[in-house]
Amino acid sequence: MPDAPDIPRPSQLWKQLDPNRRRQAAVAFWHDDNAANEQAEVIGVIAQRIKFRLKSVITMPVEKKAQQLISLPGVSEIVAARLLVTYHLAHQRPMMGTFLDALGVAHEDGIIANEEMKPPAPDALKKAAKAIAASYPADDVSLYLSTLMWQDSEAWGALAEFARVS
Repeated sequence: MPDAPDIPRPSQLWKQLDPNRRRQAAVAFWHDDNAANEQAEVIGVIAQRIKFRLKSVITMPVEKKAQQLISLPGVSEIVAARLLVTYHLAHQRPMMGTFLDALGVAHEDGIIANEEMKPPAPDALKKAAKAIAASYPADDVSLYLSTLMWQDSEAWGALAEFARVS
């Protein structure tokens, strides 16, 4: 297994997000049909923290659950990683598509179409990172590239120089 990327862990990236992005990520998280395990973990933590029954937390409106999630002092790495992914899927698809277009990777609205994709060459990754850096805010680019690296450091490791290094 390759070494972990030399960037902040997902939980650290989550804590570094500005309040607006944290809210967007938290709302997207509760709407993500693929996050059932992570949602269950957070529901348990919220219920314990505010001394509510699990059922009461489950039935809370999304905005209220999002606010409770944002107010937690910390989240697990798995939950933080899911929060980052759902944020990008909900709010950064154009940038994701631009990045994959620059790589020449087939995709559907920013989602890689071929699950068996080979890791791109480092030069191609750098070219794609520069392409999105020229068109999108630096914080967005850095967060996206950091998120990619945490998902698969072997495939995306050459992006380290463009990712967050706080």
